[in-house]
Amino acid sequence: MTSTLPPVPQSLAGRIVVPDDARYERVRHCYVHRGSPAAVLLPETARETAEALRYARALGSVVSVRSGGHGISGRSTNDGGVVVDVSRLDGIRVLDRARRRIRIGAGARWGQVAQALEPHGLAIGSGDTGDVGVGGLVTAGGIGWFARLHGMTVDHVTAVELVLADGKSVRADAEREPDLLWAVRGAGGNFGVVTAVELEAYETGDVVFADLVFDARDAAALIEEWGAVLDAAPRELTSFLTFMPAGPGRPCLAHVAAVYAGEHSAAERVLAPLLRVGPPLRQRAVLAPYSGLVPVSGAPHHGQQQLGATRSGLLDHLTADAARAVAAALESGQVLMEQFRSVGGAVNDLDPAATAYAHRTQNFSLLSATVPELEQALDAHWARLAPHLNGMYLSFDTRRTPDVLCEAFPEPTLTRLRELKDRYDPENVFDRNFPLR
Repeated sequence: MTSTLPPVPQSLAGRIVVPDDARYERVRHCYVHRGSPAAVLLPETARETAEALRYARALGSVVSVRSGGHGISGRSTNDGGVVVDVSRLDGIRVLDRARRRIRIGAGARWGQVAQALEPHGLAIGSGDTGDVGVGGLVTAGGIGWFARLHGMTVDHVTAVELVLADGKSVRADAEREPDLLWAVRGAGGNFGVVTAVELEAYETGDVVFADLVFDARDAAALIEEWGAVLDAAPRELTSFLTFMPAGPGRPCLAHVAAVYAGEHSAAERVLAPLLRVGPPLRQRAVLAPYSGLVPVSGAPHHGQQQLGATRSGLLDHLTADAARAVAAALESGQVLMEQFRSVGGAVNDLDPAATAYAHRTQNFSLLSATVPELEQALDAHWARLAPHLNGMYLSFDTRRTPDVLCEAFPEPTLTRLRELKDRYDPENVFDRNFPLR
């Protein structure tokens, strides 16, 4: 197989993995989808990343970009193309503790970031999984455990370093290439290969983490009550609600996870309403450092997540009708996971025009998932739920149709993004992750 590919540049010698390489099995797949790329390139610097992109383009093949490979959409691998894997660009530095400025390589994992910042009393919220790569999440949004208190991850990005489609390395910040900085914060997968980001972190200490399990036979009532609790909660509380359908010998279960990042003495009062959203089966609350919530496993990917068909939607509030629609999908047994994440709060403080992530009025995010064989049933469920939705979070959706693009980027955001796409990537090299055309 190596003989079918032209020689790589000297700078990438030893950093190309092809199918007959012993390393291939560890780098070919992502978390959700299996892949068979013709080559995986593993640059270690921004300059090597530019070389890798030029090489991939010269082959005339599909180009996928990977930081952690954990994305639900599975677009960080392919069949027969080239993967530019930036996982070795994983440095983490505190540039200025007084101003809380940090610089992170795009290949770092968010759990590693949490561990590195903890001794400084700092944090940057990401998702809920420490194995997620920095580059993919920081260019899309970032709905994590501090969302209601501090906003999205992209809201804290102050500069990005990336390789454009023509192989040029640029820095985008408030003074240089501000339009590009705006676009990357929410639609970055369309504009280049991010090699590093600078962010403004926030002060944090230990947080209270609550882990609650409920009998969810009345899922609609539980959803509505959980939503009401979060609508009334202080910003220091962020919560996720995850349902798994009933199985042999057990009812449908609801898992409520919550982080309270306020004064510890108030935690019991703030968390108490969550304890009453349904019949309790298990309740636990612990005081923990943020890094303890997002551990890094480092497990290799082999397409182990089977729920490969997903849909994403945002909701202003969890009404009774919306709750019943989600509960009906669970009862069908064909939608195998429903997860709500609370947003609102600080997420909605930003002007919708401030970043390419323009959803600044909604209070909840919903992810529905099933196995690919049941995708038609998932779509039927989604059609019934559609009247209650207002936009979507692109990283949680496997669809790529034009109507979904308009849900991800409401006007005038979409028009501005397309104008910038013509400027920075006129040949549409970066067309794998929610393409703008």
